[in-house]
Amino acid sequence: MGVIHFWWPKITGLLYPDAWARFAALVVFLGFNLTFFPQFMLGYLGMPRRYAVYSPEFQVLNVMSTAGASILAVGYVIPLVYLIWSMRYGKPAGPNPWGAKGLEWEASSPPPTENFEETPVVTEEAYAYAREALIRL
Repeated sequence: MGVIHFWWPKITGLLYPDAWARFAALVVFLGFNLTFFPQFMLGYLGMPRRYAVYSPEFQVLNVMSTAGASILAVGYVIPLVYLIWSMRYGKPAGPNPWGAKGLEWEASSPPPTENFEETPVVTEEAYAYAREALIRL
């Protein structure tokens, strides 16, 4: 999901709504933890894996895990919706919406077939972020 969100503006030339992306990340985080933490507890309490019928004392944790899986599914559907939405209504991204240092971000978004008409001249390191942070201080 991180890769899709990072490269989406470069691939499509359009931005997605950042607030929805943050909300989806929160939903995925909550759904993941509600799905798998009860499973860790079930294993610790001695429930064997992949049993369709289990003892009644494991009921609550299994229901919590199932609810978490449903929340996790919703968390993955939300990005699908807003990424498709951005294809029609997204704002233009510009060549470098993240302020990244890599050479690929110097081309327009989406990049043309031949990224550069001339070979670009590299004047700084690709990961020279620390110097900029010090300059801003």
